[in-house]
Amino acid sequence: MSQTQTVIVSTDQPGVLLAQGAWVLESSQRLSEQLARLSAPIQRIDGRSIDRLDSSGALLLARALESHQLSPNALTLNAEHQALFDLVQGSEDACRAAPLQGDPAWKEVLERTGQDVVQTIDNILELIGFLGVTLHRLVLALFNPRRLRWTSLVHHMQETGFNAVPLLALLAIMIGAVLAFLGATVLRDFGAEIMVIDLVTFAFLREFGVLLTAILLAGRTASAFCAQIGMMKSQQEIDAIHTMGLDDIELLVIPRVVALLVMLPALTVIATLAGLLGGLIVSVLSLDISVGLYIERVYQTVRLQDYLVGLIKAPIFALVIALIGCSEGLRVQGSAQSVGEHTTSAVVRSITMVIVIDALAAVYFMEIGW
Repeated sequence: MSQTQTVIVSTDQPGVLLAQGAWVLESSQRLSEQLARLSAPIQRIDGRSIDRLDSSGALLLARALESHQLSPNALTLNAEHQALFDLVQGSEDACRAAPLQGDPAWKEVLERTGQDVVQTIDNILELIGFLGVTLHRLVLALFNPRRLRWTSLVHHMQETGFNAVPLLALLAIMIGAVLAFLGATVLRDFGAEIMVIDLVTFAFLREFGVLLTAILLAGRTASAFCAQIGMMKSQQEIDAIHTMGLDDIELLVIPRVVALLVMLPALTVIATLAGLLGGLIVSVLSLDISVGLYIERVYQTVRLQDYLVGLIKAPIFALVIALIGCSEGLRVQGSAQSVGEHTTSAVVRSITMVIVIDALAAVYFMEIGW
């Protein structure tokens, strides 16, 4: 008999099961089959002939005792194996005595909902507090322009504004073209293809121009702000700034906020013009509308208040995106995982806040007749 073989034989003594060999994991399947084939009643198990025993073998012995309704005292083992069997048997008894009972699904849903609501309220209150601190530092800097970091401001204007122009213009042209195609598909049945110009104009002046720009910068700029400040926080550069007697809000946050306040309205104008260009391309190529007619129709359709609706929301979106990106960066705890988590949170929170504010603004302007 090999050392790893597991054998169960019944002795001449009635009701006694003789277990011998190696009761280990690799023999557990064969061992289970032999136990299942036992038909005679068993009153005692003699395991003194077991050569090797691991936790899987001890578990099978415990299950054999349970299947024959025997107490642990009905098993005889060598001293070196008894401790392992007692440990496995104790774990089995503990699992039976305290089964896992999860809360009902509806209670877990309510608990998660409550936690999300509390977390959302805390985030809003924290953002309001961070807004107050930032505005205080910004007012002080405006009254003393020498406190502004002009080099940093110009750098962030280039990063957040000029570098985003190609991508933003391309997306706006594509969306303008798609919007014109969809409008033409519906309006062609009524012979009102000319109204496609009104649709594209209203959509980009009031909503799509500023919303597309804000969402693009929420994903592109908020994440960059959070990652930059978060890496500085993880490398203890923020502590070094405090040690030198400098203000991290004034040094890191104000240039980013001012840069986005300046560039997002400018990018909104570019996105609006690019969207109108996309509508013009589709109108000329697919709807047989001349360039002159398109421009004249846009001129007749545009109202000042439509243009102001988009521009009024632009600085609000810029402030929200910059504050969320910087605040998430300052909340980084010091590890690369924390940087990734807060960067993701910055993007999600920025886009969510932009869409919520845009929806509230749409309702407000509708109520006042704009």
